[in-house]
Amino acid sequence: MQNFEQYCGTGNYIASQALQNDVNVAIALGRPLLIKGEPGTGKTLLATSIAEGLGTDLLIWTIKSTTKAQDGLYIYDTVQRLNDARFGDHDISDIKHYIKLGKLGQSFTSPKRVVLLIDEIDKADIEFPNDLLTELDEMRFYIPETAETIVARHRPVIVITSNAEKELPDAFLRRCVFHYIQFPDADFMNDIVRVHFPDLEEKIMKEAVKAFFELREIDSLRKKPSTSELIDWIKVLVASGTRPKDIGRQLPFLGALLKNEQDYHQVAGGAAEVKSLRRPTFIR
Repeated sequence: MQNFEQYCGTGNYIASQALQNDVNVAIALGRPLLIKGEPGTGKTLLATSIAEGLGTDLLIWTIKSTTKAQDGLYIYDTVQRLNDARFGDHDISDIKHYIKLGKLGQSFTSPKRVVLLIDEIDKADIEFPNDLLTELDEMRFYIPETAETIVARHRPVIVITSNAEKELPDAFLRRCVFHYIQFPDADFMNDIVRVHFPDLEEKIMKEAVKAFFELREIDSLRKKPSTSELIDWIKVLVASGTRPKDIGRQLPFLGALLKNEQDYHQVAGGAAEVKSLRRPTFIR
């Protein structure tokens, strides 16, 4: 793979060696990189980091329950054409004026290689991944309205994220390079925190990370706090001037960590300090 530009992580995103390897394998093979992992482990941010590391642009195709594969290729704006025909102030003879490329289509026609993020693919209908097989394999698609075939000028680096809400088809999985982002251990988490807070007091980081992992060890939690929630919590701790010794003892601002009502009451109810905790004054 020495002929391919290598991804080695970026200053604001720490990628494990295994993740770096899989990113580079996907680039070398020209296959989509399918990323799974707990919510908040940096799946979406990975695409931003890859684009930055490769010095190129990032296109984001956010998938919803109503998203169709066609949306990523192109849309024929018949409504706009009808309105133009009614008011007679536009030439409607050229249908190309009403063809709008989707994110996948834009990545094909880009004058340079780009990174395309297909975010949360498992939110769409189960047939959605299969409907993209041909386009992802052949890097081309046909527009019948204009009798035009769009061929990728440069094969985009495609990153696909999934929260495992539903199983993806085997035929689709076979065409991907797969990586599961393991949840960071305490040492790796310290490195991640330090990237976001380079000037953070050591005692605050130590107490915050320790309390965070102690919460995650509670088996009965329905939604364990994620990396992104730890980052948010530390922001609040710093802004409020919370003392390091109060972090693990009082668990201030618990709502920044726990987003499930049952989890919140379970943890808050088990700590007498939380019940009597006064509201700190934020630094303005």
